[in-house]
Amino acid sequence: MVDYSKWKDIEISDDEDDTHPNVDTPSLFKWRHEARIEKMNEMEKEKAKFLKDKNEVLAKLKEAKIKYEQAQKDATDLSDLKKQLEELEAKKIELEDLEEQMKKKEKLMPWNVDTISQPGFSKTVVNVGQPKKQVELTDEEKEIKTREFFKKHEKNLKEYGMLQKYDDSKRFLQENPDLVCEETANYLVIWCINLEMEEKTSLMEHVAHQCICMQFILELSRHLNRDPRSCVSSFFSRIQIADVEYRKGFEDELKSFKERIQRRAKEKMEAAVAEAEEEERKNRLGPGGLDPVEVFESLPQVLKECFETQNIELLQQAISTLREEDARYHMKRCVDSGLWVPDANSGKKE
Repeated sequence: MVDYSKWKDIEISDDEDDTHPNVDTPSLFKWRHEARIEKMNEMEKEKAKFLKDKNEVLAKLKEAKIKYEQAQKDATDLSDLKKQLEELEAKKIELEDLEEQMKKKEKLMPWNVDTISQPGFSKTVVNVGQPKKQVELTDEEKEIKTREFFKKHEKNLKEYGMLQKYDDSKRFLQENPDLVCEETANYLVIWCINLEMEEKTSLMEHVAHQCICMQFILELSRHLNRDPRSCVSSFFSRIQIADVEYRKGFEDELKSFKERIQRRAKEKMEAAVAEAEEEERKNRLGPGGLDPVEVFESLPQVLKECFETQNIELLQQAISTLREEDARYHMKRCVDSGLWVPDANSGKKE
């Protein structure tokens, strides 16, 4: 359905004759037009100043990061550079907020004959300032959605999980914004568990680091009430110049996450072994539903030796040494478990 509401605020054009007879219509229209032009010029100046400030901050931030990385390599004092980076990063966030406000302000301006065909900002920008409204899904719908996401993005998910440098991760997520979501974190968790179960602990720890980065981005977006995609740059800038407390929080969460992965992998392995053993036990059950291994372990030692040597004469002698009640009990269990097959020899003769 077409939304016509955007047309309702268009200002009247200069050729509409709605003025009072005593008012000089041409002069009135001229004044209106001049006021509109002045307002538009102010908006353009504001845009130009904003773009200039933004470009300057981004250039300074880039230069400061290079200096900071070089200082880290040279093992020199980082305090001044860290402070400068934090200030520039804060300024960058302020400019991003200002850009959103300017877009809203421009959108609320009424259209007229001078602006109806004029472009706003000269580049296309995806509106990622506010978080998307999540539609409540059933558990089945969530499972289907997650499975489809994994299938569609598996190649990129694995590529992100193998990245090592913060700058590479930041660039990759900015080029693939669809990955900045809960589904990516879930995929990486599952991958970590599988790697640990395969005893690839070193690779698991690497993927775990990427998973915690994603979880920190998502947590930052919830804290700021913003779309996660708009928090990618802020997180990676912050983690690279992080103070001791923030870095410690990140490392503690990473360590705790790897421990949880190892516990979960161990639980899954134990469950898988138990399931395999149970399946094996069911497959070896005798005709009476008893497990031959369990029955053999419960036999008196004299009967165990008979079955180990497969000596029928020795078995007959051993039975004769037992009480009749005990002999019947043990032999019935042997038949029910398949350890002893009655008349097996006569069947072979036939």
